Amino acid sequence: MSLTPSNMLALNSPLPSFRLPDAQGRMVSSDDYAEQPLLVVFMCNHCPFVKHLAGALADFARQYQDRGLAVVGINSNDFLANPEDRPERMLEEARERGYTFPYLVDETQDVARAFDAACTPDFFLFDRRHKLAYRGQFDDSRPSQDIPVTGRDLRAAADAVLAGQSPDETQKPSMGCNIKWK
Repeated sequence: MSLTPSNMLALNSPLPSFRLPDAQGRMVSSDDYAEQPLLVVFMCNHCPFVKHLAGALADFARQYQDRGLAVVGINSNDFLANPEDRPERMLEEARERGYTFPYLVDETQDVARAFDAACTPDFFLFDRRHKLAYRGQFDDSRPSQDIPVTGRDLRAAADAVLAGQSPDETQKPSMGCNIKWK
């Protein structure tokens, strides 16, 4: 495990377009979310940082999807080298965690490169115009710390976006395992 920070793309960057299959082969496209705020989370099954907040992420997604935020998870890890991240394991993980969002397979890793994603988890929140409004951490909690997982940072940003406002530009990078590149 290599502790890696997110790359902190420039705010107002446009949403990179994507068209990826979920773990069952159903295609999901960025075009499916036109004029809807969208959270893209680069994640995987085996990373201790993702595992640490997975339950809270599932709760966050349910709550904010009900308020109009679209959410997608993308697994860009090389699953041949990391079999716990295989698509069939993604299905099990989504079921076990109660994910209500599409969990997509980026087998070529082209989408991760287009987003300049670096770690899992890596959060990218886009406003209704699909301009980057937030990129950073879920909250200050980490697996090795005794800090509760609240999603405070991402919640504040999502609340602002859903209210048609800009989130605070002071944003802390997400920290996690590096994406497992081919």
